[in-house]
Amino acid sequence: MAGIQSILSGDNFLWLGQRILGVIVTAVIAKLALRFGAALIDRLLSPPPLLKNHYWQEKRAKTLNTLLKSVLRYLIYFISALIILDLFKLPTASILASAGIIGLAIGFGAQNLVRDCITGFFLIFEDQFAVGDYIAAGGVEGIVEEIGFRVTKIRDFGGQLHFIPNGSIDRVSNFSSGNMRVMFDIQVSYDTDIEHAIKVLSDECRQIAAANATIVEGPSVLGVQELADSGVKLLIWAKTVPMEQWAACREIRRRLKERLDKEGIEIPYPHTVIIPQPQHRPGRNDSGSEEV
Repeated sequence: MAGIQSILSGDNFLWLGQRILGVIVTAVIAKLALRFGAALIDRLLSPPPLLKNHYWQEKRAKTLNTLLKSVLRYLIYFISALIILDLFKLPTASILASAGIIGLAIGFGAQNLVRDCITGFFLIFEDQFAVGDYIAAGGVEGIVEEIGFRVTKIRDFGGQLHFIPNGSIDRVSNFSSGNMRVMFDIQVSYDTDIEHAIKVLSDECRQIAAANATIVEGPSVLGVQELADSGVKLLIWAKTVPMEQWAACREIRRRLKERLDKEGIEIPYPHTVIIPQPQHRPGRNDSGSEEV
């Protein structure tokens, strides 16, 4: 009974109240530090508009923004936990030492996790791709939504979100790095005047380039690509800004088809000819007898 009374004494309540108040103050300061740090990161990664086009890429800034905020969050959580442990007079030094030994043991048993984290660091450090890039990695193609130290999140055109462990990414194809190429054949019949067809297509290509801001080079007619079975193939080439190559290719094909139709230039295609069989009529056969 005396032990219970000693626990419920005023000194113990005062000590406990001070510790709870310290935890609340620590939590409030941590929250303010997170907000201030996030605002500072946003400001640092948002240069003046005049310099943005020359020295900054929006996707790279977005990647660094997410990564730095994640590191800041875990760092503040860790420091806050140490402060709270110290408020309750817990041996933080021994806890950290024990955590280091446990972490070392876990590291030996979780080599794949360590490999994923190390690979993720190099993916970010080497700037192989960024958030918003269209890439092929780990057997998946799609838009990068998030790059972490352990996994990379890629959403494909079907809408599925794929979580790719960084350690399994051994090859990356980045379709958003630099201008993308558009190249395809367009076929005209052998009866067509090739020089006239090239002149018509070149004129239409100039009009397409003037009307489409996503095309940075071309389109242009490179010449005869192949003498095919049904016609002459002419090679069309162009370059577009990243992620616009498919739309530009469809638009160029449509415009060239309409121009060829307007000029009366034939685009060959397979024809199916149906030859009706003559009807069998009753008559005399070879032996002279009459068929019925």
